[in-house]
Formats: sequence, structure tokens, C-alpha cells
Amino acid sequence: MDKESIKYIFEYPNENGILYFVLGILFMLSIYHFLLYFQHKDKSYLYYCGYTFLIFLSHLNESTDGFVSILIKPFVGILNALDVNLVWTYNMLYFIFAFTFLDLKAFSLKWYRIIFRGIYIIFFITIGFEILYRITGNVEFITKGNIFFLIYMNILSIRAYMLLFKMDNPFRYYIIVGSLFLFLSSMGATLIDMFDLIPGSNELSFTIFYFGVILENILFSLGLGHKQKLILEDKNKSQATLISQLQENEKLKDTIHLQLEENLASLSLQAKTEKIQKLKEKYDKELAELKITSLRSQMNPHFIFNSLNSIKLYIINNEKENAVYYLNKFSKLIRKILNASQQKEISLADEIETMQLYINIENIRFNNEIEFEVVIDQSLNLDTIKIPSLILQPFLENAIWHGLASIKEKKILKIKVNKDDDFHLSITITDNGIGRKKSAEINSRKIHKTTSVGIKLTEERLSNFAKEYKNDYSITFYDLIDEKKKPKGTIVEIKLPLH
Repeated sequence: MDKESIKYIFEYPNENGILYFVLGILFMLSIYHFLLYFQHKDKSYLYYCGYTFLIFLSHLNESTDGFVSILIKPFVGILNALDVNLVWTYNMLYFIFAFTFLDLKAFSLKWYRIIFRGIYIIFFITIGFEILYRITGNVEFITKGNIFFLIYMNILSIRAYMLLFKMDNPFRYYIIVGSLFLFLSSMGATLIDMFDLIPGSNELSFTIFYFGVILENILFSLGLGHKQKLILEDKNKSQATLISQLQENEKLKDTIHLQLEENLASLSLQAKTEKIQKLKEKYDKELAELKITSLRSQMNPHFIFNSLNSIKLYIINNEKENAVYYLNKFSKLIRKILNASQQKEISLADEIETMQLYINIENIRFNNEIEFEVVIDQSLNLDTIKIPSLILQPFLENAIWHGLASIKEKKILKIKVNKDDDFHLSITITDNGIGRKKSAEINSRKIHKTTSVGIKLTEERLSNFAKEYKNDYSITFYDLIDEKKKPKGTIVEIKLPLH
């Protein structure tokens, strides 16, 4: 290929195929990440899809020949009229994508609000300029709006990028370097146009800008892929840990079976039946306790991480009193959980106090929207009544995350403790959430469905607990409905034996 051919390729991108190459890449990236959004339910993919598609639309009207120009011919007028609006919109979408991808909200809630309020302000102002232009037909409104947009976005960009360097996020360099490529290509193209640095090369600036767009989008796509890879690795690691624990459970089960067989061999025929029953009960109880320990090893780190993260936001936002208040409650809750984990049974007074601490900590993530109430029969001596430790936590967790989390109105959670009769203690947990039917429908639509493992294990623990009493336990669920037959909450009634 001679120099003249190479020169032609770079100087006339709209005629030699570079434009169609760029448009093709942008279109494929838009479709690909749009499909990925439905697979992963991560809004970063949706915002990135919108960003690339709007860039694609804004450059469609630059094609002068070929099937693309024929295809868009009926829409050229619309694309030309919306040219400035498309540029404004994809620049705003860029900010939304970048800071959603980097999870700015978790890093700093204060700066998340500042940045996104800035985007909303510029959006409504530019809409205002466009409306004025449409009403008056005076193109000066678009010109002035464009100048205002450029100044405002440059100020916002400088402050945003200062923030990027402070974030401890492994993906920030994809955004920084990708944006730098686009900025340098844009500046290069602008300087060539303004000062005619290369005489006779009117369209070379487009080629430089197009290459900047491609490099930027390649880096953004790599960043999204890197993020998904880390999520997958973390998921695989969790699955490997769970498999390892299940294997250990199986080994322990085999060991207990072996001990059972050895004990059976040493028993006389007369005592064998009685001994088998006792050993079987012991085995079932130990296995149930083992499942509880396995569940806690999965549940507690997740709950602890989320609680500490919520307290961290108070510290970051300089809300010292809230941070100290909840940190004290959190430390007390952890101390009680550790103590309870070492005991099979605790007093009902300790259980109620632990659950109040648990609700207070969970309530941080709902901005204290949950109204929690405990009503206790005054004739009961809670210190003398023994129940399995942490037995109410799975029911409260279900009420919060499967019932109350999905409603926008006032959230109410209530525990009532009273003596059902001379033989049973009744504990009811009432919420005004979406109800079990609606919760099941939402869960069925999820790709990764959740199951109530905590409730099932709680039933096993209560079954073992009730073996030491004459009377049995029961767990009953009631669905609440209003006068229009619509769900308005759930009641869980737990009856525990007293004798």
C-alpha cells in the first residue's frame, strides 16, 4: 500500500469505510451490552448500552453513500434536528454509567448526591434551552445552550475526575484511561479544525476522533468484563467453600455412622433396640446442630459486612452520633450472638433483647423506616423461660427482606409474647408487608431463586427442643388481607412447650 492510499484512508473517513467501521462497532457494543443487562441485572450494562447507542445515532447522518445513507435518508432531518440533543444526552449518560459502574454511592453518599444532582440540573436546563429554541425558532438558544453545557460539563468533569483518583476501586483506571483517550482525540481533532494544522485535510479530525471513540469503548467494555469476572470468581469461591463444608458434613456423618455400628456390635441383643434409638436421637441432634453451625458461617459474615458498611457511611458522612450509637448496638449484638452460639438454650429475655438489637441494626439500611414494637404479657417471667438461641431471627429476617422491603408506605413489625395456655407459650410476629403470595411471585421471576433454609433448620431445632418436653411445638403462617381481598401482611405464630 503506497503513501497516497494510506493518506486517503485517514483523510477521508466518511468515504473510505472508517465511519462504517466505527458505527458497526458501536452498534454491536450497544446490542451486546443490552443483552448482558437482562442476564446480569446490572444497570451499568444498560447505561453503557444507552451511551454507545446515542453516539451511534449522533454520527449516523455523517454517512454520505452506501446502504446506511439510503437506510437513514427518511430520518436525516430528524437526526440533524436532534444532533445537539444527542451529544448532550450521551455525555450525561456517560457520567451516570461511570459512577454506577464504580459504585460511587458505596464510596461516598455525599458525592453521589452531588454528582447526580449536577447531572439532573444540566439535563433540565438543556431541555429548557431546547424548548425555547422550538418556541422561538431562534438558533441562538441552541448555541448558548451548547456553550453553557460545555462549560458546566467541563467543571463537573474536573471535579468528578479528582474524585476518581481518591476511590479505592480496581476498575477506576478503565474509566480514567478510556476517557483520556477520548479527550486527547477530541482535543486533537479540535486543534486541527481550528488552526488548519494539516492544510487540505478537512476530515482528518473525524478520523482522529473516531479512533478515540473506539479506544475509549474498548476500555469500557474490558472494564465491564473484568467486573463480571471478579463477580464470577467470588461466586465460584463461595460455592467451593460450601461444597467443602458439605463434604466435611458427610465425613462427620460417616464417622458417626461408624461409631454407631461399633456401639451396636458391643451391645447385647436385649439392650440393642433401646440403645439404637438413643444413638439415633443423638446423631439427629448433632447433625441438626452441625447444619446450624454451617448456616451461621454463611449468614453472619454477610450480615456483619452489611452492618459495618452502613455504619461506615455514617462515619464517611461525618454523622458521628449515629455512628457511635449504632456501633455500640452492633458490638453488643455481636457479643450476644457469640454468647448465644455457645448455648443451645437461652432465656426468653435474652432472646428478645438480642432480636431488638438485630432489628435496630437492620433498620439502618431502611433509614429507620421500620416501626418495631414488642408486646409482652406482664404475667410471664421471661428470665425463667428457656428457648433455643436465636430461634426468632430467621422469621424476623423473612418479614423484613421478603415482606417489608418491597413496600413504600409505613413499615410495621411487631412481636407479641403471651401464654397460650398452661402448656404452651405463644410468640407471634406480625408485619404489614406484601404477603407470602406476592413474595413468592417476585422470587419466581428472579434468575437466582432463594429458599427459606433458615426456617427449615429452625423447625429441626424446635423439633429437637420439643423432645425434652411432653408437649410439642407448632409454627403457623397466616396471610392478612384487607376489605378488597388484597394482601396486607403476614402473621407467624410459634407455639413452644412449657412442660
